[in-house]
Amino acid sequence: MKTLFKNIKELVQVREYNISFVSGKDMSVLPTIKNAFLVVENGKISGFGKMEDCPKTQNTEIIDLSGRLLMPTWCDSHTHIVYAGTRETEFIDRIKGLSYEAIAKRGGGILNSAKQLQNTSEEDLYLQSKMRLDEVIKLGTGAIEIKSGYGLTLDAELKMLRVIKRLKENFNVLIKATFLGAHALPETFKNNKKGYVKLLIDEMIPKVAEENLAEYIDVFCETDYFSVEDTALILNSAAKYGLIPKIHVNQFTAIGGVQVGVKCKALSVDHLEEMRDEDINALKNTATMPVALPGCSYFLSIPYTPARKMIDSGLPLALATDYNPGSAPSGNMNFVVSAACIKMNMTPEEAINAATINGAYAMGVHEELGSITQGKLANFMITKPINSYGFIPYSFGVDVIESVYIKGKKVENK
Repeated sequence: MKTLFKNIKELVQVREYNISFVSGKDMSVLPTIKNAFLVVENGKISGFGKMEDCPKTQNTEIIDLSGRLLMPTWCDSHTHIVYAGTRETEFIDRIKGLSYEAIAKRGGGILNSAKQLQNTSEEDLYLQSKMRLDEVIKLGTGAIEIKSGYGLTLDAELKMLRVIKRLKENFNVLIKATFLGAHALPETFKNNKKGYVKLLIDEMIPKVAEENLAEYIDVFCETDYFSVEDTALILNSAAKYGLIPKIHVNQFTAIGGVQVGVKCKALSVDHLEEMRDEDINALKNTATMPVALPGCSYFLSIPYTPARKMIDSGLPLALATDYNPGSAPSGNMNFVVSAACIKMNMTPEEAINAATINGAYAMGVHEELGSITQGKLANFMITKPINSYGFIPYSFGVDVIESVYIKGKKVENK
């Protein structure tokens, strides 16, 4: 059966032909159709256009969207939503003056999450993660990447990845799994990083590949975590098993992580709060997508990715939430789009492109999602009656999403 959505006030992110991503000046172009229709059939977009060209209907469900906008769902290409417990005590510590790095050095941060996760059953971990995934879908997310990295032992990392696999099986949204064993040094390897890297390469990566639990490999390439040399060694080892790089770089310091990401053909390099001219130049004319995480900058009160400079240099940019318990405890992509406009000086057009079509590329789903294009999956959101798409970033903190459709089916509130 077909479904016809008619009298759409504005159909946003319309692409007649599929493109991989947009860069530079093209990021300011957001094609739309006013007073439009959209046809969905068998979970995919089968047609769209102006209402004056709306097809006659037979055996078709008709939904009138007068006053409402329709646009593709957000593609959140960087999250850590499979975690156990929360870390609001560290939030309070930061208010009192402790830095993120200081908290980490005294056993907080990633190690705190790892300890909680190791002591949490797989079933409980799944239920906690399922709740978060339900929440972000209702906020408009229709594709999501989820990392491991809070296990830091073989068994705990596999537990996380099995939970991600179970989420894939039980949800209609597209989910991509990333193995992030190189997130931090576990306590037992505190003075033996070489030994932990060897464990990653010799045992963890082969096991993850053997069980087909991840498509991507990630490394936290940062001062006091994993060096450029560590990162290259891990990524090159993972490449032998077909794992594609997506790496954390330039969050607190710029140490050459962008360059190693490009050299290793990373699909994306994420964070980028600290960017030098040489880092921007290294990304030019590559297939590696830069990804900004403004929710993390907001929560930690650290610099924001210099989006304006990067886009004006001709680069593409994607936006993601970094949803995690320690530095970005929110999966609300609407807030991320707002923060990008308010704090990173991106236009609404640039921010929406970054959170849809470029986000889809950054997680390898641009052939299926990211735009209103015939043949793509019918993952889209419908706003409440609003004036324009600019109202979405303008009205930060207000939920303007009325309904979400995944593969043509409305997501029901539970």
